[in-house]
Amino acid sequence: MVTIRRTVPGLAVLLAVGLLARLVASAVPGLNYLIVTILLGLLVGNLYGIPDWARPGVRTHKVWLEAGIVVMGASVALDRVIAAGPTILFLVVATVTTTILVVELLARTVFSIHEETGSLLAAGSGICGVSAVVAIAESIDVDETRIAYAAATVLLFDSTTLFVYPVVGHALGLSSTVFGIWAGLTMFSTGPVTAAGFAFSETAGQWALLVKLTRNSMIGLAAIAYAVYYARRTDGDAHRDGDSHRTDGDSDYKSGDGVPGGWRFLWNTFPKFVLGFLVVLLVANLGFLSEAQITSLSNASDWAFLLAFAGLGLETRLDELRSTGYKPILVVLLALLVVATAMLAVVQALF
Repeated sequence: MVTIRRTVPGLAVLLAVGLLARLVASAVPGLNYLIVTILLGLLVGNLYGIPDWARPGVRTHKVWLEAGIVVMGASVALDRVIAAGPTILFLVVATVTTTILVVELLARTVFSIHEETGSLLAAGSGICGVSAVVAIAESIDVDETRIAYAAATVLLFDSTTLFVYPVVGHALGLSSTVFGIWAGLTMFSTGPVTAAGFAFSETAGQWALLVKLTRNSMIGLAAIAYAVYYARRTDGDAHRDGDSHRTDGDSDYKSGDGVPGGWRFLWNTFPKFVLGFLVVLLVANLGFLSEAQITSLSNASDWAFLLAFAGLGLETRLDELRSTGYKPILVVLLALLVVATAMLAVVQALF
């Protein structure tokens, strides 16, 4: 009960920012209220900050994003998902693999960035933004300064692609399906992807969200792959130094099946709200929900996204983004341009 009372003031702030954004967007033709919500949150958060009494409630914005995604499952047509499933899965695997390889190559051979930082940048760019940075960092035991460095770079691109992608999409005359799949494949974090997709159109938002959730589900596999790579490299260095003994402190890298982290780590890193999305999608498409109930869930999703994006804007600190050096920015920028251009051509050809 005490926790709920502590969150109420912050929730009121999120709601106030969202409602004001909707009012502004309704007064200016062509403005999308989700984009305005984030911009207004950025303005308020960076000019005035978040008071201590509002922080607990404002920090719930990630919960609202996940809740919005879960109930959005009721609005997605299952037949469309099944029809596009194999193609989408292929595109996701190809995009994630290509992005990680390109970022790693640029970071190590062109810009000479520390390899662990390069790996964090690769995971953040290729899978799911800051969440992937943190997951990979936990799997390879990275210094906190490298985590902050990579996270700041990813957040910088989240803040810019959120606005750039819809502009580019409209300028190129992309269809809603093409834009949504493209954004879901190549943008970084779930929040900006969702906002950009729905800012383009309802259909684009659903496709962007669907594709992005598929990408998110690869985070556990990527974390284990990186853990294997760095653990084996460490073992190799130890053997070359004449020390093949592992201390008990390294036991977290082992599991019963010989894979660092094992299935437990895979489950722990898997974004659970994806399962909620799939359950709601199945329940709605199997006919267990009436049209009125589906409409109500869709409206609930809109309100959840409103609170989520208000919090996203409020908690984005522009001064923290300035700490990013130019090398990681160039690495991620070049990789994004290469992968985004290539995947746009592929998606247009397929859809």
